[in-house]
Amino acid sequence: MAANPLTDFTDDRVADFVISARVAHLATADHEGHPHNVPLCFWFNGARLYFVIDEKPKRLAGTGIKRMRNIAGNPHVAVLVDHYEEDWTQLAYVMIHGVAQIVDDPEEYMLALRHLRDKYAQYRAMSLAPERNPIVRIEPERVHAWGTRFADAGSQKP
Repeated sequence: MAANPLTDFTDDRVADFVISARVAHLATADHEGHPHNVPLCFWFNGARLYFVIDEKPKRLAGTGIKRMRNIAGNPHVAVLVDHYEEDWTQLAYVMIHGVAQIVDDPEEYMLALRHLRDKYAQYRAMSLAPERNPIVRIEPERVHAWGTRFADAGSQKP
């Protein structure tokens, strides 16, 4: 059976779109279903997304922040990577539904952190450590690509 670009990243255009994006939007919901949405710096390795709870000012730290509390109670998340231009023929997005989990393997943590620092120079100046700065892995379960650049990658319904 052929891979479906709407459930994985076998279509290079979809994977490249996500890899090249600088920001995404993470949607979580608490145990009662109340939604929460935040912009997100991330690294995509072609199969999974990673993000770190960094040192930018927040009311709480580490696992105490809202997105992390939500993930602990409900690991199902959505990530939206989008592109906007005034020329609406260039609009595009990739919606990724998946399961989020804190990375507990030290090698995986360091690999993700290295790639996050390669992508975002700001992270190079931060002292990031697993105890204070958890990294989260998102395992995609469903991927939906929309836009003319993905015209034959599957459904174009928003």
